[in-house]
Amino acid sequence: METCWQLQEAKNRLSDVIRQAMIRGPQMITLRGKPAVIVLSVETFRQLTRNPEPLSRFFAESPLKGMEIDFERDRDDRGRDISL
Repeated sequence: METCWQLQEAKNRLSDVIRQAMIRGPQMITLRGKPAVIVLSVETFRQLTRNPEPLSRFFAESPLKGMEIDFERDRDDRGRDISL
């Protein structure tokens, strides 16, 4: 759960902001009452930016691998009428 800090308080208590980011999670800093930035621990940042597994591997290891799926489509089917 993120904690919210006003910019001036965050500047005065930067060590606390960093410590809380490492212990409790993301810390939001506001500027003129509006969310401006989030301070994250390095661990959290790495989790968010790690390289995901390639899509080809995901499909190759899927439990649905080998299932036959019919992708044919009726050429006369033009969808449905909707009113905008």
